[in-house]
Amino acid sequence: MQSPTGNKTLTGGISSRLDKLGIVLPAPPTPLGAYVESSDTGNLLFLSGMLPVVNRKLSISGRLGENLSVKEGQEAARIASLNALAAAKQHLGDLDRLKKLVKLTVLLATTKQFAEHAPVADGASDLFVQIFGPDAGHVRLVYGVQSLPVGAPVIVDTVFEIEVMSQSTSK
Repeated sequence: MQSPTGNKTLTGGISSRLDKLGIVLPAPPTPLGAYVESSDTGNLLFLSGMLPVVNRKLSISGRLGENLSVKEGQEAARIASLNALAAAKQHLGDLDRLKKLVKLTVLLATTKQFAEHAPVADGASDLFVQIFGPDAGHVRLVYGVQSLPVGAPVIVDTVFEIEVMSQSTSK
């Protein structure tokens, strides 16, 4: 299917796209402190920063430019993004309520000399483009910091546009 701009658009809901891509979401993450993982208002879903956690354990740790490569950083960003989708599914009950990723912020634990922030953040962006399609687009901010919680190399912070439930169908 072609959009008016000539770009390929995706059909079907998020759940069917994940199936077609062979992506299985992990168990939703749990907060590391006194906060909730997700909060919605109007047609926006805000998620807490997601870490590259698998089976409730940090799957990749370290600092980019010190003991982690760009490729390892990309994988950490991808895993954190999958956790964001798992948290969204838990909050919404149905991933097909996700319309698009609006904003993506990626924090990286880096050395002072590290300058390949954008390619690392592409580990998250590329996953979301696969899922939502190239026409959906998202804005992005990526920056390096001295340290992140529990020794994580990456935090992925997302804001999604969601389908609003009508009052008659919501609680």
